[in-house]
Amino acid sequence: MILIDKPYISDFLIKTIKNNNFPIVATPIAMEMLDDDSLNWIDEKEAKRIKEKNPTSALYTNSENTISWIDKNVDLPKLHQQIQLFKNKTKFRELLSESYPNYFFKGVLVEDLRKVTPDELKFPFFIKPAVGFFSIAVHRVNTVEDWYRVLDLIEVEIEKTKDLYPAEVINTNDFILEEFIPGEEYAVDCYFDKDGSPVILDILHHIFSSEKDVSDRVYSSSKKIIEENIESIQNFLNILGDKAKLQNFPMHVELRIDSEGNIIPIEVNPLRFGGFCTTGDLSWYAYGINSYEYFFNSKKPDWKEIFIGREETKYSIIVLDNNSGYKESDIKSFDFELLAKDFEKPLDIRKIDFKKYLAFGFVFLETDPDNEKELEQILGSDLRKYIKLR
Repeated sequence: MILIDKPYISDFLIKTIKNNNFPIVATPIAMEMLDDDSLNWIDEKEAKRIKEKNPTSALYTNSENTISWIDKNVDLPKLHQQIQLFKNKTKFRELLSESYPNYFFKGVLVEDLRKVTPDELKFPFFIKPAVGFFSIAVHRVNTVEDWYRVLDLIEVEIEKTKDLYPAEVINTNDFILEEFIPGEEYAVDCYFDKDGSPVILDILHHIFSSEKDVSDRVYSSSKKIIEENIESIQNFLNILGDKAKLQNFPMHVELRIDSEGNIIPIEVNPLRFGGFCTTGDLSWYAYGINSYEYFFNSKKPDWKEIFIGREETKYSIIVLDNNSGYKESDIKSFDFELLAKDFEKPLDIRKIDFKKYLAFGFVFLETDPDNEKELEQILGSDLRKYIKLR
């Protein structure tokens, strides 16, 4: 069963739903987004009955906007608890605190942020909404001076983004302050099968332009990235699944791995893969893995077979966030044709409403080993060369 909601559903996911006759809950928003009577629509009351009768039946959502529907319509306290464990970063830290006893984190109400004194903090650290999305109001704080500067920035960001997403997706009433651990950051699409065993569908290296960069600009996957990390991430997911008692549960996990191979979890996004149908679709473009079918059919990737012919190639998602310094209201358009010329093998380019979602779109990209400079260039770009002002 699939729940569909705004902001976005890809043509690939729509095609997958249709080809497999996957049942879709007939919410008003879903029917507005997918005006197609040939799809396997199921009534909201029937969806509620199916899920409550079989609590571990497979459920996938394209967007965390659907959490409000689940909260209002499905009487399954365990499912609600699992969702909140992952959506609320403070609760998530508490869930894993036994496994990470020395990790510093602190939950703070937004109105109390300015009451926190520097001697209570462990620099450097990250501050972010306890319930968040898309790196909104996320900052790294290195010094006392940074702390007060970042508080000013957060107030501006809260005002700017307050109407973008429902409270279930991003809620800036509560923040978490958490220790910065040096290392490399990764994003993982996976699901837990009916027996509670984790199945990894992709691993992406989240690349940053500098230590201060907290953007979502470049995520890359490859044979090397997956093979070097899959065992340790699998072990971590075993712990996570055991603590949260997960079955038939898809998720998008972000984590950091330090120089000694220790995994520090960052966050878990429940019941979906990467937002805006990004990472779930990339697995198809990159490896021929239809992540949605794999989840519903309990399939596991045969990585040895999949990597044949893909030994050196890198596959990336480029998030075209508006870091130009231009206000959205001053921007007339974004030149996607010019952008496409700067990449050797773009696989797909997707446009979204930059005035509403603070990003221009996404690029799915294949990169040969001798051309990784194109990733470095877009990573450091302010995108102004593609922007036309009013």
